[in-house]
Amino acid sequence: MNSHVPPSATGNEIVFYSLGLIDTNYRFGGKNPEAGLDCSGMVSYVFKQAVGLNVNGSAAMIAQQGREVPVSELRPGDLVFFNTMNKPFSHVGIYIGDGRFINAPSTNGKVRIDRLETKYYAQRFESVRRYFD
Repeated sequence: MNSHVPPSATGNEIVFYSLGLIDTNYRFGGKNPEAGLDCSGMVSYVFKQAVGLNVNGSAAMIAQQGREVPVSELRPGDLVFFNTMNKPFSHVGIYIGDGRFINAPSTNGKVRIDRLETKYYAQRFESVRRYFD
């Protein structure tokens, strides 16, 4: 994780907005904080509310909408994708810096911060995608 890649204003807006969703309840198919959020619903909601970007669909569909960037250029606001259900691009989170990302995992049922180097995520990491700048 390169910490010398400067964050962008757009990326910072996405990160700040997503931090406000910590502890929001998980709900499969959830698209807003009141009803609960799943991983792709959280990403779609944050991108729309924070910066007016439409990034919609499943995690796999969202992956197709961004451009791949090398992990060495990972910046706050980029999306990180994982293969969690033996399906490519089945989980997505928002990178917030310092090796951490915000996501809505079904396990433990809340939006939370996890670390990319955690064994579970490190073994399932697939790709970084960028949607702005």
